[in-house]
Amino acid sequence: QVRLEESGGGLVQAGGSLRLSCAASETIKRIVAMAWYRQAPGKERELVAAITTSGPVHYADSVKGRFTISRDNVNTTVSLQMDSLKAEDTAVYYCHVDALVAGKGRTDYWGQGTQVTVSS
Repeated sequence: QVRLEESGGGLVQAGGSLRLSCAASETIKRIVAMAWYRQAPGKERELVAAITTSGPVHYADSVKGRFTISRDNVNTTVSLQMDSLKAEDTAVYYCHVDALVAGKGRTDYWGQGTQVTVSS
């Protein structure tokens, strides 16, 4: 079973930066997209940023110009550089991989989540 492991969360002051990283426990061959989601207390999980195999990148309006997603296809890693952090960015951040798996079809993989707390 493939596992996604996130790192890089923590406590930072408003205006600061954090970099989240996510690595798969084994190579995932046919990735459709890699993404970061977040869930704040009392709110639904929301898409923060996504990057497809072909290259197009999507950002939530609330993070455009502040967050940058990047990926390494060979090592199945995805990172999220978060700059100019705001208190409203406080949430648990989840790594997600959408892949085509032989014998299973379209498959979702999720990380366990990493806490990001921005103090104002």
